Amino acid sequence: MTAARDDAHAIWLAAVRAADPERLVREALARHPLPPARRLIVVGAGKAGAGMAAGLEAALTDCPVTGIVNVPAGLSRQLSQIRLHAARPVGVNEPTAAGVAGADEMLRLLSGAGPDDVAVCLLSGGGSALLPAPADGITLDDKLAVTRLLHRSGATIDEMNCVRKHLSRVKGGRLAAAFHGRLLLTLIVSDVVGDPLDVIASGPTAPDPTTFTDAVAVLARYGLTDRVPPAVNTLLARGVAGDVPETLKALAPNVVNRVIGSNRLALHAATAEAERRGYRVLDLGAFVEGETAAVATAVAGVVRSVRRDGKPFPPPACVLVGGETTVTLGDRPGKGGRNQEFVLALLHKLAATPEGLTGVTVLSGGTDGEDGPTDAAGAVVDADTLERAVAHGLSMADHLQRHDAYPFFAATGDLLTPGLTGTNVMDVRVVLVR
Repeated sequence: MTAARDDAHAIWLAAVRAADPERLVREALARHPLPPARRLIVVGAGKAGAGMAAGLEAALTDCPVTGIVNVPAGLSRQLSQIRLHAARPVGVNEPTAAGVAGADEMLRLLSGAGPDDVAVCLLSGGGSALLPAPADGITLDDKLAVTRLLHRSGATIDEMNCVRKHLSRVKGGRLAAAFHGRLLLTLIVSDVVGDPLDVIASGPTAPDPTTFTDAVAVLARYGLTDRVPPAVNTLLARGVAGDVPETLKALAPNVVNRVIGSNRLALHAATAEAERRGYRVLDLGAFVEGETAAVATAVAGVVRSVRRDGKPFPPPACVLVGGETTVTLGDRPGKGGRNQEFVLALLHKLAATPEGLTGVTVLSGGTDGEDGPTDAAGAVVDADTLERAVAHGLSMADHLQRHDAYPFFAATGDLLTPGLTGTNVMDVRVVLVR
């Protein structure tokens, strides 16, 4: 590993560690202790769920606890009081029957709460897929079909969640509506640009500004109305007609939502680590979204400005990019994810410049350790990557066109494979110019 690669890894890892869910929950409850309760009910879902539950147990008093949190199979472990329920296999970010069983148990626990009971809901990235509860008349396969179609069409997370909330018994505030106890406190590690409560994990404890009419419009926008299962169109039409209750539009006073971890927090830690290592830092922020290749093109322009004009400052420079981008897949997509595609697109763009990748190192990774349906979080490249690509006869343009970044970086040996991190605050991209 070169010194620059070592720096890029260390900066990215600082961002991931800043979003450690166990510590975030302990600190949040130290600032805002839970009130006395006859019983504490714990529910939730997400890739950070195991750490959040462990942090909650560490902060608890002697109050009796019962609860279940849906997590990916690779992150389940034994806790003393809260049951971590493996709701989906590793590397398969789609809802399963096991996830439905866990969601049903949460609804049962919350609906059975008494007036002196307190509940804590732990939500983090990946919660939408880990907390499935199809609405009456909709099957899990129906929801899977809709989600896959929206994903392949390049729908934004807001658009996908709008539809999913209107096909669910828990999303769009419906989980909170089942609780009638003293307090329902939701602690949230955000994986969504801007940290909107109604979008994170599809907002099971937040009011929902979208409607059945909005959900119908999303499907129409992407030409999916005639491609989704008939039962989906039937349910949405009934909702538009007022025959099915809307998602929750206002929360009761006993429901409180708090964001305790975010991409901004991760970028702040990455900035500190980069500066400690002697880099001048340009933090482009946590609001970066849009088509991945377009974002990579813009970042390539920043890199060229730093190298040629020394603006906004000369090397050694570190450009940090947060947020979460989108890859619009065709009918025959390759293998990869948005972080791998970002690195490949930036590599392709810089390789066409006179300077190539001389002095440049690029790392992009999902803070959850996952990137698309692969075992990688992203990729990390430098000038040596181009030499290896040529040696293997690889075409950057061809792999980009097929959205097939994973085989490219598997061949060059540049995949970023930290394993599941136990948190999720979107993506962090580190571009070093020396």
